Amino acid sequence: MKPQAAKKMLDEHGIKYILAQFVDIHGSAKAKAVPVEHLDMILNDGAGFAGFAVWGLGMGPHGPDYMARGDLATLSPIPWMPGFARIVCDGYVHDKPYQYCSRVILKRQLAELKKRGMTMYTGVEPEFMLIKRLDDASLAPVDDSDVLEKPCYDYKGLARASQFLDALTTASRSVGLDVYQIDHEDSNGQFEVNFTYGDALATADRYVFFKMAASEIAKSMGMIATFMPKPFSNRTGTGCHFHISIGNNKVKNLFQDDKDANGLGLSTLAYHFLGGVLAHARALSAIVAPTVNSYKRLVVGRSLSGATWAPAYIAYGDNNRTACVRIPYGRLELRLPDGSANPYLATAAILAAGMDGVERKLDPGKPINENLYEWSPQKLKKAGVDLLPQNLVEALDEFEKDKVLRAALGEDVSQEFLKLKRMEWVEYMRHVSDWERDRYVEFF
Repeated sequence: MKPQAAKKMLDEHGIKYILAQFVDIHGSAKAKAVPVEHLDMILNDGAGFAGFAVWGLGMGPHGPDYMARGDLATLSPIPWMPGFARIVCDGYVHDKPYQYCSRVILKRQLAELKKRGMTMYTGVEPEFMLIKRLDDASLAPVDDSDVLEKPCYDYKGLARASQFLDALTTASRSVGLDVYQIDHEDSNGQFEVNFTYGDALATADRYVFFKMAASEIAKSMGMIATFMPKPFSNRTGTGCHFHISIGNNKVKNLFQDDKDANGLGLSTLAYHFLGGVLAHARALSAIVAPTVNSYKRLVVGRSLSGATWAPAYIAYGDNNRTACVRIPYGRLELRLPDGSANPYLATAAILAAGMDGVERKLDPGKPINENLYEWSPQKLKKAGVDLLPQNLVEALDEFEKDKVLRAALGEDVSQEFLKLKRMEWVEYMRHVSDWERDRYVEFF
């Protein structure tokens, strides 16, 4: 879209303000409202922000301005905010792309891939829960009748959330997100709205927009749409599975090979990429499952429905949802990420891990198509199947040792990420929970 066409579109939609939007290191949307008359400013100099006020930009209160420069290809109206549009921005400091900007980091990795004549394609499966706060401040599914032990695909649960889901789908489709499937997921109050895959940068941009839409539309209806990985200890957690493939100018999907001896439709390139993802999986966990709460989801065990649907083991299989990577024929589905991940950093880290496997021609081994939850520790060890980190600090330790992933994100961002996340872990460890009080107040 050219500036003149953009201005015409803004006028046709009655846009008064443009949100110059980017994300912090956590992937949370940040924005400044700019009157529509100053679109050129966003595109050229950028909208100015005090970087110290934003998590993970590596600035002090004496630092320079963080300038958010808009990518005109992302300009779109915001359906739930009449009169407003959004433009996704890259961060600039001193007139240069800023190394702490998540989107800049992903673009840098994609540019390296482009030198090889390749493009990364991703599709995400955004899961979320619709919840409410009760009078005692506790949380519960917003629909009191959504109480089935196995609620996945439940018609009644879907029907009773239809007003919200329709508003969310309408908003998403109106700005180019091709929603093709909506379902009630395996936890009470949990839903998934799928939109079609695209190039990796566009998918990350769209996923941020989707989260913005879900949160605000739910709020307008008296609900909370949460992407928290594990709001309820006894219910299935919330993931954000990444579907991954690579193409070039001639072939849309270089990962697909119908002659694959394993019957998974994967090419040699795909197997090497998969080998890299598995080799770096423990370190990758820190980026794609980046919160204390993430590791309440990535556990071996059961939920009310009978399964957690979350991976705990570093393995891959055909339609094996107990493994870290599932192969839906001709592409990879990484089941490790959750909704707390920064989609730009997650994509950059996944790409770096996979391409390291391509460079080193890593062999992922044979697929495993058995229920890994039921395997004994001895059987897992004999098969060479390792366990994913079981808490955040374990994942951070692995990331700190991983030179490939740290180089991909950049040493400055890697250090900032480690610092913030280790602070999160310390705060968590010092927190005294209700579980502790209930267990110990009168125990001794």
